[in-house]
Amino acid sequence: MEPTGLPEIVLVLDNIRSLYNVGSMFRTADGFGVKKIYLCGYTGTPEQGGLRKVALGAEDSVAWEKCPQAWRVVERLKTKGYRVIGLECGVGAVPLTEFRPRFPLALVVGNEVTGLSPALMKRLDGLVEIPMFGKKESFNVSVACGIGLYALRRGTVPSLSFESR
Repeated sequence: MEPTGLPEIVLVLDNIRSLYNVGSMFRTADGFGVKKIYLCGYTGTPEQGGLRKVALGAEDSVAWEKCPQAWRVVERLKTKGYRVIGLECGVGAVPLTEFRPRFPLALVVGNEVTGLSPALMKRLDGLVEIPMFGKKESFNVSVACGIGLYALRRGTVPSLSFESR
């Protein structure tokens, strides 16, 4: 558990091409008490202006680390006892509405167009997907990340419950 009393969640961002998306995910991570963000592949870092413009200071409140290869981060987190889950639609993915998180947990989010690579998905403990009801097949990556973090926190923070009181 984190000092705030929240179960530990980290984010692994792999090859996110838009600095604005990364900045948005920093703000979302701050809001949901994410311990750390791993910026993998060509994902931008807070030294880049576009990211800072959107993060609005969250790049200073959420720890981060630049890593060349996401698969190495995944392997390292697994040795530390993390359950590593990819946010990706596809065969074998569990709907977020049915997923029961186990902590500490790492949420892996992939490229805006290509998603997570098959090689990276093979190393994960599982996949979760967001149920879609419209004509489009996906959400913007930063929106999807926010939905994913909300769903993971929902069972750990009573004020995030939709249950009647």
